[in-house]
Amino acid sequence: MSTSNDLLLRTARGEQVERPPVWLMRQAGRILPQYRAIRNRLSGFKELVETPELAAEVTIQPVDELGVDAAIIFSDILVIPEAMGLPYEMVEKRGPLFPKVIKSAADIQKLRQGGSAAAELGYVYDAVRETRKQLDGRVPLIGFAGAPWTLLAYMVEGSGSKTFSKAKRFLYSEEKLAHELLSKITSTLIAYLKEKVNAGAQLVQVFDSWAGILSPAQYRKFALPYIREIVASIDEVPVTVFSKGAWFVLEDIGQLDCQVVGLDWNTPPELARQWVGPEKVLQGNLDPCQLYAAPEEVAAAATRMLDAFGRRHIANLGHGVYPDTPLDGVKAFVKAVQAYRYK
Repeated sequence: MSTSNDLLLRTARGEQVERPPVWLMRQAGRILPQYRAIRNRLSGFKELVETPELAAEVTIQPVDELGVDAAIIFSDILVIPEAMGLPYEMVEKRGPLFPKVIKSAADIQKLRQGGSAAAELGYVYDAVRETRKQLDGRVPLIGFAGAPWTLLAYMVEGSGSKTFSKAKRFLYSEEKLAHELLSKITSTLIAYLKEKVNAGAQLVQVFDSWAGILSPAQYRKFALPYIREIVASIDEVPVTVFSKGAWFVLEDIGQLDCQVVGLDWNTPPELARQWVGPEKVLQGNLDPCQLYAAPEEVAAAATRMLDAFGRRHIANLGHGVYPDTPLDGVKAFVKAVQAYRYK
């Protein structure tokens, strides 16, 4: 099936385009009243993730409402630990919670990995297929996964954290076990992303949400080698790597075999380009809080960002859109990008 608006795919492949494409991380969510209406009638967040028809519906909502240039499948990065045998709960107003965590070699030994673990996630692949069917070629569909280090952080810590001190202690005190766990996660992610591509994902993004809490040395030891393995294994579609807060290893990330590098809002465009190199496409990096400003200020900020990046850029935020962000601010951002033209 051809894609009528293939601006994102052409940009990711490094082709010349008339304007930057735009989409937003967490664009399918509580900023949309249509999403809240569906979410309010369900038992919880996981029911939405695990019901392909509903996941497809909320994936497409921002395409209809905002007119963005891509859809990103509605799912969760923590489906991977669950498929490996470590279930989680999503607690309202608190976030993810793992009743059991990884503490020992025996815990790691019990985990499923690779294709057998990825096979547990049929509902995700069904959602991808259903979404592609309903999109009918309007815009590309993005698939995603959490990076190995970020998933290890939750599997060891057991919940979200400001410091992830338990997970970081695991890296220092149980280095061998940490690598064993990271290897199992990586083999599962590769199988999972390949299944998503087989189901219809046209670009995949790897989110390393907790990259910024590691030191440069730790990131190079416990994160980069595994991301490198993932991106080297996915050659069917473009790959984006987004390591939030990891400005200190952008030069290393620029050497990965990915097409797109995501940026948070703390990295100046000129330094990002210098560190990543001229060939990679950059994505981001507007501060999500900018969208709380008046619409005309949002539009001006978006234009400044686009001017600073120039070509080879995908317009996005430096992180996911916040749940209470005014819809007018989001629409002002999207419209400003879509009105922009390269000189």
